Amino acid sequence: MSALDIIARGGPVMGVLLALSVFASAILLAKLWQFGRSGLRRTAFVDPIIELVVDRRLDAARERLEVIRHPTARVMEAAIRVGADPEKSATAAEAEVARIGTRELRDLESWLRALSSIAHLSPLVGLLGTVIGMILAFMQVERSGSTVDPSLLSGGIWQALLTTAYGLTIAIPSMAAFHLLEGEVDRVRASMKDASIVVLGSFEKLAHADFDTSDRADRAHRHEEAADHAV
Repeated sequence: MSALDIIARGGPVMGVLLALSVFASAILLAKLWQFGRSGLRRTAFVDPIIELVVDRRLDAARERLEVIRHPTARVMEAAIRVGADPEKSATAAEAEVARIGTRELRDLESWLRALSSIAHLSPLVGLLGTVIGMILAFMQVERSGSTVDPSLLSGGIWQALLTTAYGLTIAIPSMAAFHLLEGEVDRVRASMKDASIVVLGSFEKLAHADFDTSDRADRAHRHEEAADHAV
């Protein structure tokens, strides 16, 4: 039995699952190309750039960063720009670096939510196909009356279970890919934070930017509570 025969026997729900699998594959290939193009694993440039910044060779540091695609390079460029500006306060410098970092991370995280949604929805869609298939199988048994053919029921059941199996086949690699890609994004986030702290620290504008709005909101809430207690 060919793959096309299996898809045909799975019914219309199998077509939905096939579309989800194609969509998940497209997302994965696009993200792998994006991550590979950005060279997320190549972070050897960070330490030499920091040495140039510490030595105040800022023009040389900027020239090197311009030809590097890594998102951390964009954050370091921003940190050098605002750090060298005497009119920028520490708060303003941190805010600008956090803005650039958040923008870069948002680009890396694009479509990851869709991949996660496919991983969660595929088993449910497959289960729906199984339930529909079981209903149709028992309807056929009911029509057959007293002369029930066991092969009719067993054939309907295995055809119905195809959608659940295919849904799990889509969900498992999609979820694994999501976590692997998310791990790469977390690695870049940590690299950005470390590099921005060191660069701005060299200008005495130490940054604690987390590139995460939820963390900043939590800190603001804690500050408000501390102020209330102080009053």
